[in-house]
Amino acid sequence: MEGSGFGGLFGDPDELQRRLGEFAEQMQGAQRLAWADNAIKLAVDLTVAAMNRVNIQGTTEQQAEQLRTVMAHIFPDAVTLVREAREGLQ
Repeated sequence: MEGSGFGGLFGDPDELQRRLGEFAEQMQGAQRLAWADNAIKLAVDLTVAAMNRVNIQGTTEQQAEQLRTVMAHIFPDAVTLVREAREGLQ
């Protein structure tokens, strides 16, 4: 029992430290994954909300142009969110 805190209750201190480090890494990985999932969901929600606000009218070509215009405004932000989410996973 010499040198072991708590009467050897937790075993080898080096092993305990290693396991706590592994646990901390797993928690960080889970947080990164959750953040990435949220960022991707936000990008999708942002795109859907923008598309739902458009009052599509006119011919098929005019409607397509209206949708392209909305996407041209919203797509760069959505791409940025997804890119940052992917970088957070690395």
